[in-house]
Amino acid sequence: MIIIRNHAEFETHLGKEIGTSGWHTITQEQINMFAEATIDHQWIHTDPQRAATESPFKATIAHGYLTVSLLPYFWHQIADVQNLKMQINYSIENIRFAQPVIVNSKVRLIAKLVAIVNLRGITKATIGVTMEIENEKKPAYTGEVVFLYHFNA
Repeated sequence: MIIIRNHAEFETHLGKEIGTSGWHTITQEQINMFAEATIDHQWIHTDPQRAATESPFKATIAHGYLTVSLLPYFWHQIADVQNLKMQINYSIENIRFAQPVIVNSKVRLIAKLVAIVNLRGITKATIGVTMEIENEKKPAYTGEVVFLYHFNA
């Protein structure tokens, strides 16, 4: 894990891979809880028996948005951004889902700093993200997440 205390420290990582998170197993319980929270009960996610017989994956799959919602969890394993007044999740851009995440798969995040701008004292950091699936060649998704960091002076 890297520690970032200010804009200048953050900027030293421009164009570089910042790190890789630990693995996380996507369970049926987690999928079901996400379905409850988002009112998205599509059978491909929540009905293991039907998925076993009717799905091309022969099992349930995680909601794409469930995997995206894990970005902050994984990001905090990669970078400890300190000395903050406030952090804002600014945007998620160009997310491309390449492969579904089958229940009980392990996923992790790789992060790279692709852009950083000082907006009159606010750091706008664009992080390139790739969610890998253990033992799979194609990632679950790739894209960018943008954070605004208000560092203390």
